[in-house]
Amino acid sequence: MKIDFVSDVSCPWCVIGLLALEQALAEVAAEGIRPTVHFQPFELNPQMVPEGQEIVAPLTQKYGIAAAQVAANGEALRQRGAELGFTFS
Repeated sequence: MKIDFVSDVSCPWCVIGLLALEQALAEVAAEGIRPTVHFQPFELNPQMVPEGQEIVAPLTQKYGIAAAQVAANGEALRQRGAELGFTFS
């Protein structure tokens, strides 16, 4: 079995997804299931300026959500990361 993992290296949700995938693969390894993971690059924001930018404004604009929802999504990200043993600095 081949798994294509498509992600942007700067996307924290992609890190969470990879950790969850690795955890799931470890759980099924005892059953002899050993797929290969093939990494595919994807650029979430090809218009990003080289110096980067503050995150709230682009997310509110891109997804049409309020700053409070961006904050709530960030907290959900931190919680899911913690469940998988990952912390953000």
